[in-house]
Amino acid sequence: MNQLAKIFTRAADGLDAPLVSIEVHISGGLPCFSIVGLPEGAVKESKDRVRSALMNSKYRFPTQRITVSLAPANLPKSGGRYDLGIALGLLMASGQLKSVKDINEFEFYGELGLDGAVRGTEGLLTALVQGFSSEHHLVIPETNIDESTLVNEASIYPCNHLLQICGFLSGAGEMKKLQIKEVSSNHTNFDFSQVKGQHQAKRAMEVAASGGHNLLLIGPPGAGKTMLSERLPSILPPLTKEQALERASIYSVAGQSVNVSELRIPPFRSPHHTCSAVALAGGGAIPKPGEISLAHEGVLFLDELPEFPRAALEVLRQPMENGVVHLSRAAKQVSFPANFQLIAAMNPCPCGYFGDGSQKCHCTEDQVSKYRSKISGPLLDRIDMVLELPPLPKELLLPSESGETLENSESIRARVLSAYNTQLERQGKANDRLLSDEVDKLLQLDSDDRRLLEMMIEKLSLSARAYYRTIKVARTIADLDKSAKIQRAHLIEAVGYHRFNY
Repeated sequence: MNQLAKIFTRAADGLDAPLVSIEVHISGGLPCFSIVGLPEGAVKESKDRVRSALMNSKYRFPTQRITVSLAPANLPKSGGRYDLGIALGLLMASGQLKSVKDINEFEFYGELGLDGAVRGTEGLLTALVQGFSSEHHLVIPETNIDESTLVNEASIYPCNHLLQICGFLSGAGEMKKLQIKEVSSNHTNFDFSQVKGQHQAKRAMEVAASGGHNLLLIGPPGAGKTMLSERLPSILPPLTKEQALERASIYSVAGQSVNVSELRIPPFRSPHHTCSAVALAGGGAIPKPGEISLAHEGVLFLDELPEFPRAALEVLRQPMENGVVHLSRAAKQVSFPANFQLIAAMNPCPCGYFGDGSQKCHCTEDQVSKYRSKISGPLLDRIDMVLELPPLPKELLLPSESGETLENSESIRARVLSAYNTQLERQGKANDRLLSDEVDKLLQLDSDDRRLLEMMIEKLSLSARAYYRTIKVARTIADLDKSAKIQRAHLIEAVGYHRFNY
C-alpha cells in the first residue's frame, strides 16, 4: 500500500496567510505517525486529536507508516487549524473517503475535538480573504461565521462535525453555503452634546478629526480631557470596506473579537498607563499586534501621558511617522499596520492644579519641570496640536435655565466629512499624511504672510518637522473654512496650538 493525498489550507503569518499543502502519505512499515514542516507544539499534538476523532466517527485509523508534510517546509506552523485537513487527508489516502468534488478547489480549516466536532480557530479572517482571492471554496467551523461578515462574496461552507464534511465531499450529504448580509452601524453612545463648555477644545477636536492630526490635551482633573477624547470617534469619517476588513484582520490575528455591526466605526483604544512597550507595539515569541495596531485607522488615547514608562512612549515615534510597526524577533520578522491618531491627556503638574488659579497646587518648580520632562522632545515634536484646557466653571455643571441644546456629534461630523472629502479629492489622503514636498506645493503665501510665518518659526523655535506639521494643521483649518488658500487667520490658529512650551 502506497497512497498519497493532498489538502489545501493556509497558515497565519502576521497579516499574511500563505497557502499550505497538507500532503498525507501512507506506506508499508512499522506503525508510525510523523508530522514534518516546522510544526510547533499544538500542531504536533494534532495526531492524537485526529486519531481519536477518526475512531469516534466510526472510521478506521491506518496502522501503517503515516507521514504528513506541511509545505512549504520553511514556514512555521502553529495552532489547531490543520487538524481537519490532516484528518481528511488520512481518510482519502487510506481509501475510506472518495470525494465526488474537486478537492483542489477547497480549503479546510478547523481544530478537531476527540469526538470529531469541528472547533473554531483564531486568526482565520486573513486566510478567508486570501482564499477568496484564489477563488477557492472555504470550509470553516461554525464558530468562525462572524469573522466572515466582510468576506460576504466568498464561497463559505460552515460545519460542526467531521462526518458532516465527509458526507458533503462524498455526495452523501449536503452543506449549506453561507449567506452573509453585512450589517453596519455608525451609532455610538458618546456624543459631543454631553460635553458642557470647553468650546475651544471642541474646535481643536474638530480640526484634529478633519485632518487626522495628533493632539495633546493639558488641564486639571475634571476639565473634560477624557470625556472629549472618548467622543472623537463619533465625529471621525467612517471606515471604508477595505479599512474595516484590515481592522478586522488585525483583531483576528490578535485573537480578539470585534462587533461586526461596528466595523465601520473607527476603533478607540485606551491602554492603562502601566502598559509595557511590548503590549503597546506588539510582540511575543509569535509576534502579535499591540495597542497601536489595534488602533489602526482609529484613535489611540493615552491618558496620564507622563505616567507611561519612557520606553513605552518612545516606541510610538517611528509608527507615528510611517504608519507601520516592524517587529523583529530571533525566529521571525513581522510588520503590522499602525496608522493611528494619537490623542493624549496629561495634568499640568503632579498634583494637577498648576496654573488654575485655585491656589491648590503646592508643587515646586523642580517637580513641575521633572513631571513635564517625562515626555521626550522627539515625541512632543510629532504631536501636531497642544491645547491647554481651563477648569470647568461651576455654573456650567448646573442644568441650563434657558434649555439651550449643545451641538451634537452629527452636526460636527458633517463639517468634518466635508473637509475630509475635500482632502481626498485634492490629494487622495488626509492632510496629516502629506509629505514635505506636497506641503510646499499647497502653501501659497504672499510677502506679509511669509514674514509672519518666519517670525513665528523664530519665536517658537520650531523644528523642520514642527513647521510642516503646523502648515498641515493650517491647511485643515482652511479646508474647514472651505478656503482654497491658507489665510493668515488659519496660520495664526494653527500656530496657537504650539504655544505650550517645555
